[in-house]
Amino acid sequence: MDHRSDFTVREPVFNLPRVVVASLAVLVVIHAVRVLLLSADQDGYVLAAFAFVPVRLTAPDTFGFDWPGGVAGDVWTFATYALLHANWMHLVNNAFWMAAFGSPLAWRFGPLRFLGLSVLGAVAGAAAHLALAPYGTSPLIGASAAISAQMAAVARFAFAPGGRLGMTRPSVDADFRPALTIPEMIRNGRAMGFLGVWFVLNLVFGLLFSPPGTQLGQIAWEAHLGGFVVGLLFFPIFDPIRRRP
Repeated sequence: MDHRSDFTVREPVFNLPRVVVASLAVLVVIHAVRVLLLSADQDGYVLAAFAFVPVRLTAPDTFGFDWPGGVAGDVWTFATYALLHANWMHLVNNAFWMAAFGSPLAWRFGPLRFLGLSVLGAVAGAAAHLALAPYGTSPLIGASAAISAQMAAVARFAFAPGGRLGMTRPSVDADFRPALTIPEMIRNGRAMGFLGVWFVLNLVFGLLFSPPGTQLGQIAWEAHLGGFVVGLLFFPIFDPIRRRP
């Protein structure tokens, strides 16, 4: 099916892609089960099994117990932490940004590519957190790194000519315009402004404030950074739209 005609049919406001709706539903169900059905001890076990905790890899004896999942858990927590959230405010905040930025990306990529880039963004976020806080003991949780990858990927085509945020009027196929290359983004004032604001806000909130974020007690800005960089650089691998000649 032609991407452009598909876009014109599915563009109505609030008509979210099914993969985005399904992703949000999974996050809500998981958090509801944790809050409503699990005891504090059971939820602690869930965090130990599925949250990303750097000392699990660098100093596994820190807490004096065997980590659930063993070596396999060491691997899956690089991604599964994105399914957990600190509280409802944290989840709602992430849901809002996924609906806003994940939707145009899901329309463009389709469900499998969308999920692939999102998982890769989550893994990159955990890896960046591990690199910059190798002996951190707080559980890293939340979908923010994956959403950061989605935001960066959207920036690659939203600021292109005819895109939603481009200099010219958005075209009817705004989400299917050929994406900007990295050099083109550097020369694009709006795109660079977006990147600059994103980095400043993450650094300010990550270093100076402690609202509900991806890490219990503080925003794990390094995880956001890892996801964003991967979304920006790995976008062409997933993008099904051909580049301009």
